[in-house]
Amino acid sequence: MKTQWMKVATVILILSLFLTACGNNTVQQSKISVSGAFALYPLMVRWAEVYQAENPDVVIDISAGGAGKGMSDALAGAVDIGMVSREIAQEEIDQGAYGIAVTKDAVFGTISASNPYLQKIQSQGLTREILAGIYLTGEITTWGQVLGDPAITDEIHVYTRSDACGAAEMWAKYLGGKKQEELKGIGVNADPGVLEAVIKDPLGIGYNNLNYAFDITTGMPVTGAAVIPLDVNVNGLVDAEELLQTNTQAVQAVSSGRYPSPPARLLYLVTRDQPAGAVNDFIAWILADGQQYVTESGYIALTPDQLAEALGRLK
Repeated sequence: MKTQWMKVATVILILSLFLTACGNNTVQQSKISVSGAFALYPLMVRWAEVYQAENPDVVIDISAGGAGKGMSDALAGAVDIGMVSREIAQEEIDQGAYGIAVTKDAVFGTISASNPYLQKIQSQGLTREILAGIYLTGEITTWGQVLGDPAITDEIHVYTRSDACGAAEMWAKYLGGKKQEELKGIGVNADPGVLEAVIKDPLGIGYNNLNYAFDITTGMPVTGAAVIPLDVNVNGLVDAEELLQTNTQAVQAVSSGRYPSPPARLLYLVTRDQPAGAVNDFIAWILADGQQYVTESGYIALTPDQLAEALGRLK
C-alpha cells in the first residue's frame, strides 16, 4: 500500500511540474497592444506580421481609431503603444507622452473620379488659398468659384473627419488654421469612411492619408478616387513636379520637400514614459530591420539624421 501511494505521489509531482512549466511558458509570452492613427496602421500591421514571425513568443494586437485615440490610450495605459500622426503637444509630453518618429507620410486632397470637372482640376490644381476658402472660411461653395467659371453653379460637398486624428489637424494647419475643429464639412468617421463618401459623391471633396488615397498594389489612386494636385507655385497650372497621379510621384514629392509640410509630417509611436522591455525591443527592431518595409509599403523613409535621433531616444 505504501509503495502504491508513493507511485501516486510521484505521478502528482510530475503533473505539477509539467503544469508549472506550461504556466511559466504562458507568463513568458510577451503581449504588445497598439492603437491609434489610421495613417500608420497599414505599416504597423506589416511590421507586426514580420516581427511575430521572427519572435513567436511575442503577440502584437493592433487597432486603428485615430491619432487622438492612440495618444489617449497610451497616456491612460490602455495600450503599450499609441500611433500618432501629428506633432506631440507639450501638454501631452508633460503627461508622460514619449514619442519616437518611425516614418513619414502626408495628407492629400481627394475627389471622386466621377467629378464632372476632374480634367480641369487635374490640369490647373488647387491652391492653398482655394482650399482654405472651402475648408476654413466657407467663402468658396461652388466648383465654379474653384475653377474661375461663374457659369458653373454646382455646389461643393465638403467632407472632413469626425474622429480626432492627425490627418485633420495637419490639413487644418496647412490651410492656415490651428486645429481640426476649425475645418468645415460633413463629419465622417475614419480615413476609409471619408474616401468612401468622396468616391460616391461626384461633387464631393475630402482628404486622405497617403496609403488610403493610393492603392499600394497598383500604385494608382484607389479605384473611384482621384488625388488633387496642389498648385504650390500659384501659376494656374500643374507643373511636372506637382503631379500626384501615382504613389511614386506622391512619395517623391514628399521626400524631396516639394510637397509642403504640413500636410506632410512624421509619424510617431508614443509610449507612456520611455519604452522598456518587449516594447523597447519591438521599436528598436522597427528602426533597424523594420525600415526595409517602409518604402515597399508606400511610406517615406526617415532621413539618416531623423533615424539617428529616433534611435537615440531608445534605451
